[in-house]
Amino acid sequence: MTAQPDHATPATPPPMRTIGELRTALRTWGYAGDLDAFETELAAARLDDDLHPVQEVVQAYRRRVLLRATPAAMAELSRPAGDLQAELRRRIAEATAQ
Repeated sequence: MTAQPDHATPATPPPMRTIGELRTALRTWGYAGDLDAFETELAAARLDDDLHPVQEVVQAYRRRVLLRATPAAMAELSRPAGDLQAELRRRIAEATAQ
């Protein structure tokens, strides 16, 4: 049996246009420790040198929230390993048969 999320999936992903909105989204939709890890990585990015590392950190954590807030993605992540193995075997068999 797979663990179910402790909250309902939204109809649309939460807003994450600003770092503040991303923090709020991580509090609600992030996995345990995501917000702390985000803050640590953000603090480690050298803002005086280049904003590219900040952009990478923000994009990575936005993707995590989007993944968790997207029903289809969560459904795929919660599929049993046996189902995935069977699907891969079927696809490999189809590919080799062609």
